[in-house]
Parts: sequence; structure tokens; C-alpha cells
Amino acid sequence: MHQKIRRLSSALPLLLVISCSSGQPTDETVQSVPKKSSIETEVSVQHLDSADVLVTRHKVWVNNSLAREIINMDTIPALGDTLVTVEQNGGTVEQTAKKDYEFYITVQ
Repeated sequence: MHQKIRRLSSALPLLLVISCSSGQPTDETVQSVPKKSSIETEVSVQHLDSADVLVTRHKVWVNNSLAREIINMDTIPALGDTLVTVEQNGGTVEQTAKKDYEFYITVQ
């Protein structure tokens, strides 16, 4: 059985394209999803005032057409705020931003 574990963290929506095979594992950057027979998965977190929403989207591609799209949304606790330094008008300013979750994806 082949297993991949990845650590991912991002404030923007995260697009994951992961494939499994019985061959050697490779770390390749996929430019486009092969739509003949694949599942495209996107995982993201939307920040609300007092909570966050975990959004998982799956697109099932069969014979070059979208056979099904599955969207799951779950409310999860917000991690609070953090200070970030932002460049603005040639200077730096500290602003608050929502803390982001780290994603750990396991594919079997």
C-alpha cells in the first residue's frame, strides 16, 4: 500500500491534486488535472468573526466531463488573531490577521 503525507499551510484556498500509484512516489507539480478519470480536491478555510469554516470540494472527472461535485462545509473553532508586518507606502505597519490552520493530508 502506498501512502503520502504532506504538510501544507496557506491563507489562500488550497488546491491539491494528488494521485496514487503502485510505482515510485514522485514530487511533481501538476499544471492541469487530467480529466479522463480523476478526482480533484480543494481544501480551504474561510474566516468568520468567531469561528472558521472548513470547506472541502471534490470534483469527479470521468471521460473529460465533470461527473459530480461534492462540497462539504464544517464549522471549526477560530484560532484567534496574530500580528503581521505589512509594507505600506514605503514603510512597515503592523496589522492583525486571523491565524491559519496547517493542513496535513494523508492519501492511501
